[in-house]
Amino acid sequence: MEFIDLQAQYRMMRPAIDQAIQEVLDSSRYINGPQVQALEQALAAFVGSGMHAVGFSSGTDALLAILMAKGIGPGDEVITTPFTFIATAETIALTGAKPVFVDVEPDTLNLDPNRIAAAITERTRAIMPVSLFGQCADLEAINRVAEAHGLWVLEDGCQSFGAERHGKRSCGLTLTAATSFFPAKPLGCYGDGGMAFSMDPELSARIRVIRDHGQVALYQHARLGINGRLDTIQAAILLAKLPHFVQEIEARQQVAARYGERLAGKVRIPQIRSENLSVFAQYTVRVAERERVRAAMAQAGIPTAVHYPIPLHHQGVFADLGYAREAFPHATLAAQEVISLPMHPYLTADQQDLVADALLRAL
Repeated sequence: MEFIDLQAQYRMMRPAIDQAIQEVLDSSRYINGPQVQALEQALAAFVGSGMHAVGFSSGTDALLAILMAKGIGPGDEVITTPFTFIATAETIALTGAKPVFVDVEPDTLNLDPNRIAAAITERTRAIMPVSLFGQCADLEAINRVAEAHGLWVLEDGCQSFGAERHGKRSCGLTLTAATSFFPAKPLGCYGDGGMAFSMDPELSARIRVIRDHGQVALYQHARLGINGRLDTIQAAILLAKLPHFVQEIEARQQVAARYGERLAGKVRIPQIRSENLSVFAQYTVRVAERERVRAAMAQAGIPTAVHYPIPLHHQGVFADLGYAREAFPHATLAAQEVISLPMHPYLTADQQDLVADALLRAL
């Protein structure tokens, strides 16, 4: 059994994907080909009216470019969560700014908006919530805190593209947002890729300049930038996949519902808020004695993963921030308990039963 079965998806979409790749090969426009702009326009429209999108080589580069475009740098602070992949805080630190951690909600494991105000200082410039495991954070509440303190919000939507909150889609609920097209994501390419989103056309223009070495015309560089371009082949693959994306999100709901039917009351399953539609980038449950449970499931032939085993305030790279190990107890406990089960749109009911049976036996 595959943890994420990309081959099943490819077999279903193969004619469209192969044709899309061949068109790029025939054109030889591997950098900034027309498919990149077409994807930007399609995803901006998908996210919401009035949004602007810029394709990137990864979700990490998209986050970094947004921070750079907003002038985040040494002496600044950006509030974020300690329970996420390192790229979230890494991009803040790469600008020279300081990541400031705030604990997560104990149920959703997303940034707790009720704890943000206490972490704001005169150096705070922005808030970067993560829409973890495919479920949007409470972005309305976070936007209100930001507005009250003269800050702006960057949604790290690298796991939540396609998710909804009150009927509005992730990456369209804040001033800025970024997502990732890493192959395992709900909408994934066949390498690295990402997209930056902004409600501000002038800011979007700055992000686009930063993406290409700060270049405003050939060999004319107005600002420091990065080499963050999205490859044309990756854009073409994503355009071929996009028509199937909504159907795949629906299939993910069915998989998650079946897991819930099998596991509810026996293990702590994902807690999805009633106003949210999760894309279930991961289906993550919580168990005690996680390593024993994982070993038993592996023996039964069931792959699992842990997202994430070490909270960021325990990472050596952030030791100089000075956080105590016991800080952020909800994030710390989650890191000890979370275990992700196989999840993708092509998981059959029989396969899910094998997973659920193995987990229940292990418990």
